[in-house]
Amino acid sequence: MVRSAVIGAGFIGLTHIEALRRLGSVDVVALADALGAGEKAAALQVPKGYAGYQELIDHEMPDVVHVCTPNETHFEIAMYALERGIHVVCEKPMAMSVEQARIMTETALAKGVVNAICLINRFYPMAYQMKDMVARGDAGRIFSIGGSYLQDWLMYDTDYNWRLESSRGGATRAVADIGYHWMDLMEFVTGHRITEVCADFSTFHKVRRKPLGSVETFSSATWKAENFTEIPIDTEDYAAFLFHTDGGAHGSCVVSQAVAGRKNQLRLSVAGSRCSLLWDSEDTNSLWVGHRNEANQLYAKDPGILTPEACRYASFPGGHLEGYPDTFKQLFKSFYGMVENRIKDGAPAVGASAGHVPGGGESAAVGGVSAIGGGESANGGGVSASVGKATPEGKGVSAGRDAQQTDISDFRAGLRGMILTEKLLESAGGRRWVSV
Repeated sequence: MVRSAVIGAGFIGLTHIEALRRLGSVDVVALADALGAGEKAAALQVPKGYAGYQELIDHEMPDVVHVCTPNETHFEIAMYALERGIHVVCEKPMAMSVEQARIMTETALAKGVVNAICLINRFYPMAYQMKDMVARGDAGRIFSIGGSYLQDWLMYDTDYNWRLESSRGGATRAVADIGYHWMDLMEFVTGHRITEVCADFSTFHKVRRKPLGSVETFSSATWKAENFTEIPIDTEDYAAFLFHTDGGAHGSCVVSQAVAGRKNQLRLSVAGSRCSLLWDSEDTNSLWVGHRNEANQLYAKDPGILTPEACRYASFPGGHLEGYPDTFKQLFKSFYGMVENRIKDGAPAVGASAGHVPGGGESAAVGGVSAIGGGESANGGGVSASVGKATPEGKGVSAGRDAQQTDISDFRAGLRGMILTEKLLESAGGRRWVSV
């Protein structure tokens, strides 16, 4: 059994623990949380609970650490684990700045550890089906790409969460929290990379009323006036942006956490010269295909009609729905498969790599061996860390048992997201197009 520990036992930490237990090959040996760690561990039947991550890591020395804490702590926790040669799964956004994300990426390469950012939308079977249909040319030449990521849990001025505070969540909020997901899925599905952006940000509630008690993510409560304190807000409730890609496509996206009735909806559409495609996370088991001269189609999730690659992420037969919790299971299945391979081999590395770090020159990889478990370079260039050779486009061709792991969103994908987020913020501030 691979020994795992989860740092942070809030909403997302519990999601990680549940998914890990579904694998059957992972033992969650401990959790850490600043508030009631012992009680939370007992409630979750986790053997040990620690108040601090350092104590947990030093005492337990797990094979893998999951970082499920507020954004401002990601860097210090991940670095503490990485420096001890521990494999790391980190929630997004990766860090508080591009520089922090770059240091994490270079350290992971140098230490030879498997790593991932939880960009879980890649692991919906129908989103992957969309990727495969684009790749084999079903849509033709891509004209335009569009979509949105909408939620309503921060719609009222009494809705409050630590993500609203730039000192804890970072300079952007809606983009860093959910827009990050949309951009990663768009680039993953289409194979296009955003090359320039033009963004508009808005904060609808300049002042919010913060409850004096704690409020969990996605929860709401009725509070008396005397139980609030007013807090000025400097992060966005809404972001819209235009973009161009290296494949010649034009695109647009709207991101907001103040759209009534939209609990958690990601929509991605691709319009090509042959057909158009639309995937909606509120209808995760379907894929819409639009035609000009024939009836439109609605694909249902059924392993019998999916591509072999998409089938890897469909655990149940047609008619048996799969959703949000299953994406974590699929990501962790791929990630831990790679960790198990490392443990069996008794060596930290998977294969040769140019060690490319987006925007950061050559990596400090030890002996030219990559730490990151496969996939495309986060900026679409360089040689992949997956086992295999490089194609002329600079994308790794995976081979053997690590083939499935190439879909993992590793730290380079996290760094890519941080770079895009920074560029959107720059564009919105300057009200102009910005190159990526």
